[in-house]
Amino acid sequence: MIKSTVKEIKERFDNDVERFSNLDTGQVATIDAKISLELLTEASKRIVPNAKNLLDIGCGAGNYSLKMLTKIANLNCTLVDLSKPMLDKAKERVSAKTNNKVETIQGDIREVELKEKSFDIILAGAVLHHLRDDNDWETTFNKLYNLLKPGGCLMISDLITQETNTVNEYTWERYGDYLESIDGKEYRDKVLDYVEKEDSPRSMTYQLELMRKVGFKKTEILHKNMCFGAFGGIK
Repeated sequence: MIKSTVKEIKERFDNDVERFSNLDTGQVATIDAKISLELLTEASKRIVPNAKNLLDIGCGAGNYSLKMLTKIANLNCTLVDLSKPMLDKAKERVSAKTNNKVETIQGDIREVELKEKSFDIILAGAVLHHLRDDNDWETTFNKLYNLLKPGGCLMISDLITQETNTVNEYTWERYGDYLESIDGKEYRDKVLDYVEKEDSPRSMTYQLELMRKVGFKKTEILHKNMCFGAFGGIK
């Protein structure tokens, strides 16, 4: 199947701002969204307790930055997203919770220009599954590594696959059953069709090994439930 283009992904998120602003109703298709959010931000605080600069990529409506600000209040936040409406909502919400600098950048993290070694924490919530081939994954992870200060961390919450096809089929069957239990077979088919069209997730193992390859000194697995995981790397 031909995957969605960046333009198509942007247009979809432009029209979905309010849903993504609500963690209770907007992310039911994401298993353990609240748990992963808590674990990533708390781990980030403990890894870099004196953090000053946060980069939130694919920030959406700002949920990850908002949660991070409950852990470390005096952060400067740089928010990156394809969608201008998402960024506008994120800036509004994040600015209301901090007196520090909140900068928004509309664009693809693969292309936007940011200063290297300038961030203590990078949060990537449900965004990296839009990367495509091996080169795309490696160049992006390398870029994120270079953007971090030494001792900084990249924390990821995302859709993931399994290394073994039969196990992968099983986890996605379970995920389908979960979706069907929420809102019936039509909802199951809708979400899975959308994932097939738009996303190209990789396994947690693949991403942890890639972190090590591009230079991260340590990696951490915080949570996994079926085809969703929370994990990260420390520079």
